[in-house]
Amino acid sequence: MEKKKITEKEAIVSLATPNGISSIAVIKISGKKSIDIVNKIFKGKNLKKEKKNTTHFGIIKEKKKIIDEVIVSIFKKPASFTKEDCIEISCHGSIFIIKNIITLLIKNGARIAKPGEFTKRAFLNGQMDLIQAEAISDLVYTESEMHHKISISQMRGNFSEKIKKLRKKLVNFSSMIELELDFSEENIKFLNKKKLKSNINEILKYIKPIIKSFSLGNVIKNGIPIIIVGKVNSGKSTLMNLLMNEEKSIVSNIKGTTRDIIEDELIIEGIKFKIIDTAGLRKTEEKIEKIGIKKTKEKIKKSSIIIYIFDLLKENLENVEKEIKKFKKLKIPIIKVGNKVDKIKSKEHEKENEIIKISAKKNINIEELKLKIMNIINIKKIKNSSTIVINERHYENLKKIEKSLKNIIHNIEENITNDIISIDIRMILYLLGEITGEITTEDLLKNIFSKFCIGK
Repeated sequence: MEKKKITEKEAIVSLATPNGISSIAVIKISGKKSIDIVNKIFKGKNLKKEKKNTTHFGIIKEKKKIIDEVIVSIFKKPASFTKEDCIEISCHGSIFIIKNIITLLIKNGARIAKPGEFTKRAFLNGQMDLIQAEAISDLVYTESEMHHKISISQMRGNFSEKIKKLRKKLVNFSSMIELELDFSEENIKFLNKKKLKSNINEILKYIKPIIKSFSLGNVIKNGIPIIIVGKVNSGKSTLMNLLMNEEKSIVSNIKGTTRDIIEDELIIEGIKFKIIDTAGLRKTEEKIEKIGIKKTKEKIKKSSIIIYIFDLLKENLENVEKEIKKFKKLKIPIIKVGNKVDKIKSKEHEKENEIIKISAKKNINIEELKLKIMNIINIKKIKNSSTIVINERHYENLKKIEKSLKNIIHNIEENITNDIISIDIRMILYLLGEITGEITTEDLLKNIFSKFCIGK
């Protein structure tokens, strides 16, 4: 269905702050008669007579019983997040108080909001497009500076503008084709196919890096997986603990101590990484340890970077190369890390520049290891990227658009009739409109907003 502005709907209410005991809590109510509903239980001022964007101190009462002293903020339509009349009640963060205030609001005409319903109303009322709405949900769950930067950019409409420009380019050609089809009997030509082909090639060139950015965006959002592997007692768990700055893994001289996968998250220069400690690689008949080694091999395949750590006292580069040869076919960057550099007295390893020599126990050269990690993921390129796709729905639509664009090029080259070319152009316009929300279905909106937290 085409998105359209709607009239103010029934009042909805929800707790906007996290559940549980806190110093304060914020309860949101939006929709028809929301100011009237709050006014019935608020004592201090007549809220119906107060100006928009104002705050007021008073008490919430149920008949003669005082529930709490509160601050009420009034946002009158259309100057609110939802473009409806909206009120926020700041109360003390007692579970008892929150429950009583929400119950009173429901008794007086409101209903509990569904997940994402406030943002859904903002979208339906034209406050934002669908890309911006989804970016708000992403913003709530950001854990790193880079994920935050991308979400803020999309929430402020930067990605939306690029999609709208693409749509505008194609609308013109679509109009020309439709005109030709209307005047097909008169054999009047409106469409310049050479120009269309040139423009389609430009669009393809434009969207390819955007599509490609999803693999990067996905790991920025969920964390770039880095796996620490090596033989038993090479220092994997000590390195894990050092990177995480806490005792995540058990450290012992006993072989096979780590038998399961241990994961945690680390932020380096605003990027989230998932650091994975694994069972030591060796031949063993011990049943539990064998399972751990099997899991290690499975995790290696899903990693973005492999840190292969070895004991400088026991191994040389030739042996290390033999060990990591089996990983090279995966085409995953490998960082070779020689541990226990603090115990090396000979000059045997001095010329091995491709190895980062550390002491996991003494915290030597760990910053050099972090720098190597950042160089591999090309931190400068990430920070300078104008558009990074982090939403799977956008990515899937862009992939379909790319396919249709290629179809148009093929059909022009094969001199296929305009009515066939127009099918792909219409499909692209539909898919672009679906990304921004200019074209939606009820199922699409339900799927998107059901993933939002309640109160947003």
